[in-house]
Amino acid sequence: MMIWAVFAVMTGAAIFALLWPLSRASIPGFADTADARSLYRSQLGEIDRDLARGLIATDEAEAARVEAGRRLLRAAGDEVSPAGETEPSLRRRRASSALMLSLVPLLALLVYGSYGSPDTPDQPLAARLAKAGPQQDFAVVFARMEAHLAANPTDTKGWSLIAPIYLRQGRYDDAANAFASALRYGKPDPEQFAGLGEARTLAAEGVVTATAREAFAEAVKLDPKNPRARYYLALAQEQDGDVQGAIASLNALLAGSPPDAAWAVVVRDRLARLQAAGNGDAIAALPDAERQQAIKGMVEGLADRLNAGGGTLAEWSRLIRARSVLGEKAQALQAVKTARERLAQDASALAAIDALAEELALKEVKP
Repeated sequence: MMIWAVFAVMTGAAIFALLWPLSRASIPGFADTADARSLYRSQLGEIDRDLARGLIATDEAEAARVEAGRRLLRAAGDEVSPAGETEPSLRRRRASSALMLSLVPLLALLVYGSYGSPDTPDQPLAARLAKAGPQQDFAVVFARMEAHLAANPTDTKGWSLIAPIYLRQGRYDDAANAFASALRYGKPDPEQFAGLGEARTLAAEGVVTATAREAFAEAVKLDPKNPRARYYLALAQEQDGDVQGAIASLNALLAGSPPDAAWAVVVRDRLARLQAAGNGDAIAALPDAERQQAIKGMVEGLADRLNAGGGTLAEWSRLIRARSVLGEKAQALQAVKTARERLAQDASALAAIDALAEELALKEVKP
């Protein structure tokens, strides 16, 4: 109700400011017509005195009286009807001005009453967040979490919940701060240390920095089997130039992990690339027979790993092409068949496998 009173006062003040100068009458030509008449009467007396003294002739005195009388009549007329507009026109101007300026707020009220929502109560953000139900929007929930943590910075559970969300949103600095806050106010946790190291690594565009390595080291100290920390530590070895050490670390990670783990695909792909980079120069330097044997061994290793389960489109494509290059057409056909079965839920992957089979003349296998 108070807001309506404020609006009414503001509207009234604006209308008054506009009507006030319009309500004033025009300023007359003379500030005081009585003074003008006295001046002209003095001129007539001065003419009579000059005539009596013989300073002017009779004709000149008569002409001067006529001119003075004319001025006196004009001054008297100004007193009766001042210069400017008449009283009726002034009233009409005031009435039209008041009418037009009054219509503006009235029209605004009518339009708001027809199309607005004057009866809807205000909805402060705090009240909406407090009453949010199970169907609430994620943005509202997230805003509520951030507001809660701003008011309660020692809430370890809140920081541990919001940190992974920041990480998925690509807000790596915020994620690192959230993981650090969870560790600062809570107990040491390997997942929190691993998340902190990952956030710092992603914030550095994939470079495992010294502070990230410290976080990963703490995670492994608390949980030697933590896969995320071990993977990034292997990545740090690769960035240091220790490719063979990184390969050994990734092989150890895969050996002690379930084959169907969601992250195992990423580790295998990284391992395959490291192995190709680490062995390429050494294999190229071997004699032809030994080089062929080494390549075949690498292909068999890739085939065993893919047959054990999983595999990406890139890995299956690499195996099919390698079998075909080695002249192992039967094995290539079997790889195509198995790849179609494993990637059956991915239409684009199936199309890529079919295109590769056609390119390599593996037309005997039908989908």
